Amino acid sequence: MNTKAANSGSGQTQSGRPARLNLADWMPKIVMAPTVIVTLVCIYGYMIWTAVLSFTNSRMLPSYDFVGFDQYERLFNNDRWMVALTNLGVFGGMFIAICLFLGVTLAIFLDQKIRAEGALRTIYLYPMAISFIVTGTAWKWLLNPTNGLEKMMVNLGFEDFTFNWLADPDMVIYCLVIAAVWQASGFVMALFLAGLRGVDGDLIKAAHLDGASTFTTYRRIILPSLKPVFFSAMVILSHIAIKSFDLVAALTNGGPGYSSDLPANFMYAHTFTRSQVGLGSASAMIMLGCVLAILVPYLYSELRGERHE
Repeated sequence: MNTKAANSGSGQTQSGRPARLNLADWMPKIVMAPTVIVTLVCIYGYMIWTAVLSFTNSRMLPSYDFVGFDQYERLFNNDRWMVALTNLGVFGGMFIAICLFLGVTLAIFLDQKIRAEGALRTIYLYPMAISFIVTGTAWKWLLNPTNGLEKMMVNLGFEDFTFNWLADPDMVIYCLVIAAVWQASGFVMALFLAGLRGVDGDLIKAAHLDGASTFTTYRRIILPSLKPVFFSAMVILSHIAIKSFDLVAALTNGGPGYSSDLPANFMYAHTFTRSQVGLGSASAMIMLGCVLAILVPYLYSELRGERHE
């Protein structure tokens, strides 16, 4: 045994020959290395670079003349940025609330073992397979006053019917909510349906034996047990709302004026079309802060749960 240990420690076999490099042991590391390098450079590296540029007076090209928090001060004195933040609050709040409500409702409906459940589930999930560009373009046609819903209702005889939200600065943000909810509510439904199917059936039977109604069973037992699903859905929906760009670009292009701008559109416009790289970088860091404010509590709760297990 001592001879074997000595040979293994010196990297030699029992015959005295050098041990061969086991390629199978290194293959996972070799395969993952390019992905790790690209992730570190192209994601975290660019995050750090953007943070650096947000403290400079960069215009068309990056500059490293540091100006402290001047860009952030300019950002929060910019009316367009404040409109974008307000729109994010309205859009994000309504988008998350309505998607959660519809998702839970549809999941409970499908959990009743109804006929054609598979077909209905596919129909509800189908919008999530479409990109936001396609969704925005389709809803732009539907909500267009000249050839969409308004024209259809007028042709049906409702001549006084008007629906010009796309042209109304005060209502256009709700067009974004409608399109986004249509696309994402089916995905939320799938999350909750999977959660409902994982609830212990003995708890439900016990509640029914105790005389609890179906409504009380869902309200007091089933839905409270789905808190992790609620939290996960909120994190995903919040992330979608914060980074929404393509839906706005396709549906409203930020208009009328900039009344339907979201932070992502503000960042793109000032960084790539207005040659204000420093200001755009500052807005990007604020968006990153919003995402971290959502992800950090989620990760903390997950790690805390694993630690207690």
